[in-house]
Amino acid sequence: MNDLTFLTEHHSVPAKQLHEPAPDDTQLEAILQTAMSAPDHGHLQPFRFLVIRGEARRQLSEVFEQAARRRTPEDADGIRKQKEKPLRSPLIVTVIARVIDSPKIPEIEQLLSAGCAAQHIQLACRALGFGSIWLTGGNAYDLSVHEALGVKPDERIVGFLYIGTPEPGAGRKTRAAAGTITDEWTAPLEHDYSI
Repeated sequence: MNDLTFLTEHHSVPAKQLHEPAPDDTQLEAILQTAMSAPDHGHLQPFRFLVIRGEARRQLSEVFEQAARRRTPEDADGIRKQKEKPLRSPLIVTVIARVIDSPKIPEIEQLLSAGCAAQHIQLACRALGFGSIWLTGGNAYDLSVHEALGVKPDERIVGFLYIGTPEPGAGRKTRAAAGTITDEWTAPLEHDYSI
């Protein structure tokens, strides 16, 4: 497999198809280290990671359930699904953007940097034979979840990365050709671009 195939064949694996073993401590450290090479204008390191595994997943399950009860108290099925989410994979890495007040680096660049860090983690998982999926949903934006996880007011949850060993053939997808969404811009020969 060449490097481009590694990227073009990358896919998310549904959390319910991720099982033990999860990355061990050494593998997880290496995976998270790859995120440190995400694009980072100004070297702000505008992200951090929260690792959730073992019994902590059950505690997160309770947090998700309580948050869902507050958001949609009438939706018993939705509440049950939220409670089950953290138990679907053996490891969750929560990627948190730390928005730093900077006169030169706007917030959007910092959020994109955190997003790139999350993608680096997913690609590193795949390189080591693990599967992952990046999930958000109501819990990523729920302030009670933020409070339970220690997310500060100047931080945002970029996503919950569910990680584990994938079932064989899990999550394979066919994708559209990039040409279907690509145009080439050519500047008109005579045009005044001044404001």
